[in-house]
Amino acid sequence: MGLTLIKKILQAHSSQSTLEDFIYADVDFCFGNDITAPLAVKAFGAAGFTTIFDKNKIGFICDHFLPARDLKAANNVKLLRDFAKEYSITNFYDIQQCGVEHVFLVERGLVKPGNLVIGADSHTCTYGAIGCAAFGVGSTDLGCVMKEGKVWLRVPETLRFIYKGKPGKWLCGKDLILATIGKIGVDGALYKVMEFSGPVMKKMGIEDRLTMTNMAVEAGAKTGIVEPDEATFDYLKKVQKGFTFTKSLRDLKRDEDAEYADSIEIDVTNMQPQVACPHLPSNTKPVGSLKKIKLDQVFIGSCTNGRFSDLEVAARMLRGKKVKRGLRVIVSPATPAIFKQAEKKGFLKIFVEAGCMVAPPTCGPCLGGHMGILDKGETALATSNRNFIGRMGDPDSFLYLSSPAVAAASAIKGRITHPDEIA
Repeated sequence: MGLTLIKKILQAHSSQSTLEDFIYADVDFCFGNDITAPLAVKAFGAAGFTTIFDKNKIGFICDHFLPARDLKAANNVKLLRDFAKEYSITNFYDIQQCGVEHVFLVERGLVKPGNLVIGADSHTCTYGAIGCAAFGVGSTDLGCVMKEGKVWLRVPETLRFIYKGKPGKWLCGKDLILATIGKIGVDGALYKVMEFSGPVMKKMGIEDRLTMTNMAVEAGAKTGIVEPDEATFDYLKKVQKGFTFTKSLRDLKRDEDAEYADSIEIDVTNMQPQVACPHLPSNTKPVGSLKKIKLDQVFIGSCTNGRFSDLEVAARMLRGKKVKRGLRVIVSPATPAIFKQAEKKGFLKIFVEAGCMVAPPTCGPCLGGHMGILDKGETALATSNRNFIGRMGDPDSFLYLSSPAVAAASAIKGRITHPDEIA
């Protein structure tokens, strides 16, 4: 049998002539953030390591608790800054330079098609949208990768998802991935690769694809992946300065006789925008069935939906309108570059005039870290990726997940709202 795309990439990074159950593979880039990387640095020191494998292939992206919410957060960033200086690590980024890691690393050109990427964060799977083999690991694993430049991996099986049919006006990548997780459950792809394909995916923008691979882990997957195509290369040339690609990148495709654990077809015709209800991403319902759910807060941002196209949709919905009186609406562009682009296009002015608070690039609201904590009994709608109990604050709060279009429409009405009610 032939190989899936993920197995082709893994084989290219392994010295083994054939793929066994486990491989020891060369890593192209590894990274952590201001929560996970300090633990990796401590594990690195505890192991007695005194050298790193490559100063240009390690990254520290400080995004979760920045601007620093407290002294501990500030200390963590200082620890990483000092370690980066000691080992001459070139890719240290903090408040003035980066933003949300899974958006920033693509933008910065530190991850590329065909790469094997290891990150101490579960949403490292995001980079599969551009044809990477990208895996989240624990902080101890990251500490070892920083030393060796290699990682042990169990070779995962692949589930192929084939999207077909005619998507409706508002349907986007967020709706497709929510519907998929709703179909297979939070453990439906346990330690497998979710490969997204089919005619609908071909027409999806790259930022929609990034949203889908970002949430693969919410179905228990080891990662998600999409075969890179001309749209991928055009996008990367646009967002990554100096991006070039060779014929080998064009060959990043599965074999025609590739073996899959299963193939699942999903017809998107007549599919409504989806909303994940508390307290699991798999608890999905069509937006039209939730119009009685009143909201205390709306958050538009995160590594899932804080990109320029997400802000564009929200701005189009909010232009000339006001958010519901008494509702807290937080909009956070994912990186400074996106912030500047949104400002240039007038989106930030639209958000402010509508009554939103525009926050700096940060992961804070998404994980209940800061800048948007929910109190007991409060209900929020967010464009982020998780709605577990207590995810954005009090364990007795309630969190729903949606696309930017649904979130913006709901901000105007003060309840979960189909975009057709506003547009």
